[in-house]
Amino acid sequence: MTGPVSALRRFALATALTGVLASPAAAETVYVKAARLLDVESGKYVSDPLVAVTDGKVTAVESGKPAPVGARVIDLGEDTILPGLIDMHVHLDGRPEYSGYNSLQFTDSFWAVIAAVNAKKMLEHGFTSLRNVGDQNYDVYGVKQAIEEGWMEGPRITTANYALGATGGHCDDTGFPPSMEKKSPAVADSPDEFRQRVREMKKYGAGVIKICATGGVFSHGDTPGQQQMTFDELKAVADEAHMAGLKVAAHAHGAEGIKAAIRAGIDTIEHASLVDDEGIQLAKEHGTWFTMDIFNTEYTQSEGKKNGVLEENLQKDRDIAQIQRDNFRKAFKAGVKMLFGTDAGVMPQETSAGQFKYMVQYGMTPLDAIRAATMNAGEALGQKGEVGVLKPGAWADIVAVKGDPLSDVTVLEHVDKVLKGGEPVD
Repeated sequence: MTGPVSALRRFALATALTGVLASPAAAETVYVKAARLLDVESGKYVSDPLVAVTDGKVTAVESGKPAPVGARVIDLGEDTILPGLIDMHVHLDGRPEYSGYNSLQFTDSFWAVIAAVNAKKMLEHGFTSLRNVGDQNYDVYGVKQAIEEGWMEGPRITTANYALGATGGHCDDTGFPPSMEKKSPAVADSPDEFRQRVREMKKYGAGVIKICATGGVFSHGDTPGQQQMTFDELKAVADEAHMAGLKVAAHAHGAEGIKAAIRAGIDTIEHASLVDDEGIQLAKEHGTWFTMDIFNTEYTQSEGKKNGVLEENLQKDRDIAQIQRDNFRKAFKAGVKMLFGTDAGVMPQETSAGQFKYMVQYGMTPLDAIRAATMNAGEALGQKGEVGVLKPGAWADIVAVKGDPLSDVTVLEHVDKVLKGGEPVD
């Protein structure tokens, strides 16, 4: 039959076929299997797990079920799998081998390359997400962009860009004579100036704001316990950041600075070395997270002098190291919410998992320590249900280890395989 009707039918058929041929192919579902899966939320093992992954995210977790015939399967054999690890206190654009004035021998762009190498190292060692709390020249945001554009492998990065602080404080460039005029571009000295710095960091890609509420160990001419930002300045940062949807991390060793930061609404306290009982109670009341780096002093004291760390800084580290560890135990026992954070960069980034055994030594169970580096960290990042867990809707970031991390947490120091978004890391 010919004529207008048949022509319309042929047109309709051609249009339908064109639509079918032009439609995008359905995303492939990949299946990951292993001997068992640690469900960090329940604290229990799932035997013979099968994790379905589509477009990089978990769509199902089942037990004892075979993968569909012909499906792509990543078989991790007798390994135990758990969510990818998260380090909440990292400095990617540094290496401890170049400490003190030794770092001045390199050009500025050297550190961006170092940041890229360190990012890959941390991913290979099981850290599929991290929070970078301070760098120079926006180095780490550039690495984050390169990872997201597919130019290199690396973790999911939340970065602060520059850490904000007062003139002459821990977050300023100290240790230089006036003739060098070395000053951090993130320095501020009033509530309004700090608000402006928050906006600048957000403008250039910050996903978290980092401030220095007190003095530090590796700065010159101050003491860790010295408060360096006023309450009004701390509150201005917290209010401005929260208005922009950003969380705030405060470097704070000293008891008064810790309490001022908590009262001002800061989300996480970094180091918390000299916290007192009142500060611990305030953290509980406000739901403030503590990120206490109780591992890195081992490296600093054994290798620091050789690497160029000044005796002033080595002594400050010696003075507070054991106090910090004892306060870690006290804060955790009291019920403060705890995160895994190592200050990687003070020690080699690839050794971060060494902190797990110290967290257990100072009061945690292996499950507590693992939760600090998975589900707790995901919640503190504002990414609850997206990272730090293996359940439908989460990124399929997976670490595989040989052995039982609930009986021996040190197996996390030697990961067997790492998957990011369901794909094996090279």
